[in-house]
Amino acid sequence: MSNVKHIPSPVPGQATAVACSNIAFIKYWGNRDHRLRLPASGSLSMNLDSLTTRTVVRFDPALEHDELILNGEPAAEAARQRVSAFLTRVRQLAGISLAARVESANNFPMGAGIASSASAFAALSLAASAAAGLRLTERDLSRLARRGSGSACRSIPGGFVEWQAGENDADSYAFSIAPAEHWELSDCVAIVSRAHKTTGSSAGHPLADSSPLHAARLAQVNENLRRCRQAILERDFDALAAVTETDCHLMHAVMMTSSPPLIYWQPGTLTVMHAVQQWRRQGLPVCYTMDAGPNVHVICEVGAESQVVARLRELPNVLDVLVAHPGGPARLAR
Repeated sequence: MSNVKHIPSPVPGQATAVACSNIAFIKYWGNRDHRLRLPASGSLSMNLDSLTTRTVVRFDPALEHDELILNGEPAAEAARQRVSAFLTRVRQLAGISLAARVESANNFPMGAGIASSASAFAALSLAASAAAGLRLTERDLSRLARRGSGSACRSIPGGFVEWQAGENDADSYAFSIAPAEHWELSDCVAIVSRAHKTTGSSAGHPLADSSPLHAARLAQVNENLRRCRQAILERDFDALAAVTETDCHLMHAVMMTSSPPLIYWQPGTLTVMHAVQQWRRQGLPVCYTMDAGPNVHVICEVGAESQVVARLRELPNVLDVLVAHPGGPARLAR
């Protein structure tokens, strides 16, 4: 990895980082290279300020193997092995061999389509690299996070973020196209299920190629990226709504027509989708999108937030509404 520098961490061998989740307006689905997590196309997202992961990494000579604590409980072995494999990448960069204890906590449901792996691996990337004595540029930190979870690379920069697909490991990374304060948007996340999804994104990406619609979506994605980028830069909500919902529908069509099919929508999901479309026809600046899960991200201008939240809470099957605004970059914390 380029531009790697060594620095002493604030507490020798230990660092804490906080990273935001993000919501993609133009989606990441499918890889050209699964090992490196090189995406089939670029994507574009917004960091979410109040949906975060806080991670502490401590490299400890007393440990015989890596340990992972998630939300106060020992993690399942599959999760521990995934994190351990990622830590090995950091150890290789830093030239160390110590095992680490990782303690990570989210303030929102995991595995339910709210990009918990994005914030988790972004926080882990920053905390682990700092604890190992590495100073990485934002670009290289984004590349590192991508190796843990593709969408995590978008949670490293702040605000409105584009992930360029690139040609190889060196040029596939995310960067900010506008800071968090550029546009006062609200993401009102309608929680219709808190259950952990049966098929996670990492398992779903390899299925994209099996869908007959995957190639059609990829043929349109660059134009959708251009439209979305322009809508954000010009703060054009109608244009953002149109392209965001279109690309969401396209991604879920790919999922539903893959083999085996991935159908994440639940009755509550459809209820929210229909309601949002009706509210927009009535003049409310609002649209929706979903990641790989049943919960619906309802995007609106901040002036409409209280009205949108109140309406969502009245809908059947909506268990809760989480509210977030554009968030900053991953950061070291005490």
